[in-house]
Amino acid sequence: MNINMQKNDAALTVGLEGRLDTTTAPELETALNGALDGIKGLTIDLEKLEYISSAGLRVLLSAQKRMMKQGEMKVTHVNETIMEIFEVTGFSDILTIE
Repeated sequence: MNINMQKNDAALTVGLEGRLDTTTAPELETALNGALDGIKGLTIDLEKLEYISSAGLRVLLSAQKRMMKQGEMKVTHVNETIMEIFEVTGFSDILTIE
């Protein structure tokens, strides 16, 4: 999985490419933990994400909880397959999806 981060003042956009699964979720969690200090707006761009597992969902939930304390988080460019996973797991009700 590739993680592309672009910071603009207090806004951070994180683009994910490939598979977010048990193997790659810790990498994303570490990257987010190091990058979220002082961030008021977090955008997770899933345009190039092919797959997300429960481990990946946990990382998104953790980021959402942290951002609720310091700003806001939204998820963008969710493809049909990932959206179906969000709907089945209830994440479509938890996350702000645009």
